[in-house]
Amino acid sequence: LGCLFQGTLTALPAAGDTIGRGEELYSVDDTPVVLLYGTLPAYRTLANGTEGADVEQFEENLERLGYDGFTVDDEYTAKTAAAVEEWQEDLGLAETGAVDLGRVAYAPGEIRVDTVETNPGDPAQGAVFTYTGLDKLVTVEVELDSQELVVIGGPVTITLPDGTEAPGTVTGSETAVVEGGQGDESETVLNVTVAADDPAVFDGLDQASIDVGFPGDTAEDVLTVPVEALLGLAEGGYGLEIADGDATTLIAVETGLFADGYVEVTGEGLAEGQSVVVPS
Repeated sequence: LGCLFQGTLTALPAAGDTIGRGEELYSVDDTPVVLLYGTLPAYRTLANGTEGADVEQFEENLERLGYDGFTVDDEYTAKTAAAVEEWQEDLGLAETGAVDLGRVAYAPGEIRVDTVETNPGDPAQGAVFTYTGLDKLVTVEVELDSQELVVIGGPVTITLPDGTEAPGTVTGSETAVVEGGQGDESETVLNVTVAADDPAVFDGLDQASIDVGFPGDTAEDVLTVPVEALLGLAEGGYGLEIADGDATTLIAVETGLFADGYVEVTGEGLAEGQSVVVPS
């Protein structure tokens, strides 16, 4: 999180602090820089006559903080300025009715301070601290060969350290390069983020080893046999030895999905209920 003011940092949060809407992020020259919620970054001073999506975003926050007497829209009016003066008075600021660039900073929601990169007394410039959201997420590396399993918004199964399973959802993915050890080549993987459908399952966990299961393809109403029953054919492909009394017949088959030690098979002459020979 950077600072857009010129001056001296006079107060800073501590790592691990949580900061919500309307609360002080840090102070410059003993005046607060305030957190508001939104996705559009502050990029200009807001004053009477200003119009735009950033005005509406600011007014939504002002209303949520309990100030009224204005209409939440994309127009910064004299009524907005009057409400801002009340807000400035509560913050101990000069009551100008305008929001100077740098007075507020936006984040999607409540934040947790991660690392503080400055000290009180430092010049107010550049990055002040880093932060994260409060939602606990799981990050898992997926090899590119398995990237078809990763579907944004798709379901997954999360296995917690105590073995409890909970449903989750894929929230994002991005490629990353994992540097290899001495003499090993680097590897490109997918870093996949997963959120639990019920965030409460992560209560009491901060950093923990968690398994994530991705669903594969499914097939219904198919014939399956133990994988060990497959026989390699001299001409290529696979076959099954079908037992009929004391006689056996070799049937060529095509394989499909594999799961839990079984494989989907199709082939001329195959039927449900037949007995297959499994080599010992």
